[in-house]
This record gives sequence, structure tokens and C-alpha cells, in this order.
Amino acid sequence: MTAVVDDERAGVALSSLDSPLGDDLGVVKRDLVDYLDAVADRLVPQLAGRPLSVKRVRPGQPPFMQRNVSKGAPDWVRTVAVWSEGSHREIQQVLCDDRRTLLWLGNQRAVELHVPFFRVEHPEPTGLVLDLDPPEGADFATVVAAARLVRRALDEAGLGGAVKTSGSKGLHVVVPVRGAPFEDVAAATRALAARTAALDPDLATTAYLVQDRGGRVFVDSTRSGQATIVAAYSPRTRPGLPVSFPVGWDELDDVRPADVTVTTAPDLLGDRDPWAEALPDPQRLPAEVVAEGHTIPVARVAAMHEGKRRKRAREAAGTED
Repeated sequence: MTAVVDDERAGVALSSLDSPLGDDLGVVKRDLVDYLDAVADRLVPQLAGRPLSVKRVRPGQPPFMQRNVSKGAPDWVRTVAVWSEGSHREIQQVLCDDRRTLLWLGNQRAVELHVPFFRVEHPEPTGLVLDLDPPEGADFATVVAAARLVRRALDEAGLGGAVKTSGSKGLHVVVPVRGAPFEDVAAATRALAARTAALDPDLATTAYLVQDRGGRVFVDSTRSGQATIVAAYSPRTRPGLPVSFPVGWDELDDVRPADVTVTTAPDLLGDRDPWAEALPDPQRLPAEVVAEGHTIPVARVAAMHEGKRRKRAREAAGTED
């Protein structure tokens, strides 16, 4: 059945705008499309040239991640071939370089927009992120305190960063970088995470396994390199569609992430681009931070080996019984 076209913008036919966007989200599709249109001039620069992963929604279905471009995409949607380790094949990922593509994505009910720290034309890493994930039941002040530890660790390393809400319950501290290969950026991220946790081991941890975190904020160092981060200004698939939103370091105590949604964010932004204003210029990573990071095991790999070791120990204990 052909969808009824409700509107057309930038040559994109928009359909079913007054239908629920997805289950239990409390918004209609028009809310998403209107928001993306309102912030396109600030959101598109965060996406341009970066292979895009999206989380889409449909009524009656759970949200799903999509990397490969949708079948039947217009021929003007720019894509890039990327090898998928999960699929063991080459896929075509969307490059959202303009408002028209962003609106098309909105019409596809693409809510979350995730990007890597590189652009296809310039594959050198453009930044790193320390992703702060508070423990279950913690209030937002806990993750704010951890963000301030990250800032101290960055200051001591001679680096600057900008902070934004994740659009969920955490915070992202992003550090623009230049002149380093992926492995050195990943190493520096591990070192900065370890230095953050060392500043207050009762508050923050780099423990990858949830059972080892002991109610502390997880300083996740695994989202640099080839991994992705939800873009600044991207909505999230939660009730009301909260937005990953820039926050000034001196404003963290006043932030209520759930208050910044697709319906409130445009008025909060006005004509400003606070993320572009907050990001420092790309920086060279200090050699000692990189060297320190290369001595720290990759968190996922270490956790995998530790999980296997614990399983063997449990099996041995069961055998002895």
C-alpha cells in the first residue's frame, strides 16, 4: 500500500506525519521530522562524511539498529562501502551530508544517529570520547561528579574537552584530536579513563564487567577508534525523544537530561550552536598518555578473558563438589 504524502520538504515526500512514531514514545512522526528540520544546520555538520548507523522505530516493533542503507533509497542518498565484521560482507552506509538526506532519514523513522570518529575523505581519527555510565538507581549528580573527574584528568594531561548529555542517563566527554593513528587514540582513551578512576576510586571505575563496578560510575574507554557515538543533537529512542545535548562545564549542576527533548530543544538552542562553540580545536595527544595507554589491556578483551577464567573456576568448583 502506498503511503499518503502529507508534506514535501527539500524534495523529500513525507508521509504519515500524524501517526505515532513508535510504541510508548509519546510523540508522532511529525515531532521527529520537525525537530530534525529545525536543527539541520547544526546536526548535519556532526554527521557529514561519517558512515552512519541509525536506530529506527516502527509501531508494533521494537527499535532496531541499521547500518546498511534501506532498500529503495533515492539515488541522491550518498553512501560508502564499509566492511561489516558482524555480517562478514561489505555494506553500504549512508553519509548524511545535507538537509535533504536528514529529512529522508526522519521519514524513515530513524531516531538515533550514531557516527564514528573519522570521515571517509580523511580517515585519521578526529576525536575520542569518555562515556560515563552511572550505576542503576544513581541520580544524575553522581555522573556529573564523574564528569568533573574526567575534566581534572584532561587538565592534568594538557587536554581540553566538551561535555554533552547522552540523551539517556549518562554524559559524554569528547576530546577533539589530530595527528594520531587509531591505535594511539584508543590507547590514550584507556589511559585517560584509568587516570579518571584513580582520582576517586570510590566514585568511578573502568571495570568492564557490570558485577565488578560496585555501584560506581563506569568510565567507558571503548568508544574511540572504529566504534560510534550518538551525535550531538541526535534524539534517543526513549519516551518524549530526549536529545543528546551540549552542556557547559559550569552548567552541569542545573541539567535535567529528560527536559531536553525534540519538542523543547529548538527553543533552548535558538540560533546558537553550543556544541561547535564548546569543542576545543583538535589537539595532539601527549606522548606519555599514549605510552601509558598501550600498557593497559583493551577492556573488552580483558573482560572476555576474565569471564572465561571465572567460568572455568566455577566449573572446577562444581566438579570438586
